[in-house]
Amino acid sequence: MLPDVAVVIVTHNSAHVVGDLLDSLPAALGRLTADVVVVDCGSTDGTTDVLAARGDCRVVPSANVGYAGGINRGVRTALPAEAILVLNPDLRLQENAVPALLTALQQPKVGIAAPQVRSPDGELVLSMRREPTLLRALGLKRTRLAIFSEYVSDLEQYTRPCTVDWALGAILLMSRQCFEALGGWDETYFFYSEETDLALRARQAGLLTRYEPRAVAVHLGGESGRNHKTYVMQVVNRVRLYRRRHGVLASWCYFWLAAANELSRMSRGRRESWSAIAALLRPSLRPVELGCSGQRMPR
Repeated sequence: MLPDVAVVIVTHNSAHVVGDLLDSLPAALGRLTADVVVVDCGSTDGTTDVLAARGDCRVVPSANVGYAGGINRGVRTALPAEAILVLNPDLRLQENAVPALLTALQQPKVGIAAPQVRSPDGELVLSMRREPTLLRALGLKRTRLAIFSEYVSDLEQYTRPCTVDWALGAILLMSRQCFEALGGWDETYFFYSEETDLALRARQAGLLTRYEPRAVAVHLGGESGRNHKTYVMQVVNRVRLYRRRHGVLASWCYFWLAAANELSRMSRGRRESWSAIAALLRPSLRPVELGCSGQRMPR
């Protein structure tokens, strides 16, 4: 018999966190059955040794193919369950989180379910997001106005289930129907924006993203190797995501707004913003993993 859920975890130098995630899974699954697959993307810190010593997961060694690439490889390896739970290794799932997500996923026209996310000290993480627009690229998210901010910052909205444009990709439950309809996650993003792309493409296919506050996950954060290179990926991928969905003129407006925002951040002491500006203006400085160094406008 097939399991209720295929659990796919993507690791990269995650030896210090992945064990606690796996320890939290049984209570989080409740009575659901699961096939747990961990795709390790070239760890050098002993992550595979930690995983090999356990008996509650299958390990798939891999080159560093990025988050989306790791997810796709894990889904292909896992037993073909109707629901696919995608997890970062720096998570801790609370009791019965997965059944609550599965109930949300089984509602009509829902293709992706996202939980409430909290920090280790219990603070709510603003995990619900809105679709990127030119007005939301102006750098005015501190206004907390929906027209200017991708972040859903009204705390009251996090107390009840709702449909959202997209949600934090550290933990998502998606239907196999959704995965197959989209052809999996887009591996060209490598790192960052892949969850935005996934949810927006799902919506185009008639499948919604549903937020479910009864499911709770604790996200440690800061465990994904964030550095100048990954920050550049984040900025460049936001521009290329917008370009893939909009015309040339609007995309160039978005491009220069992104550059202006990084210039503003750099003036406030954010050193990695210089790397992002340089990568926007000089395509040859972009990470080769993105495959978009041939022209100024990233695609």
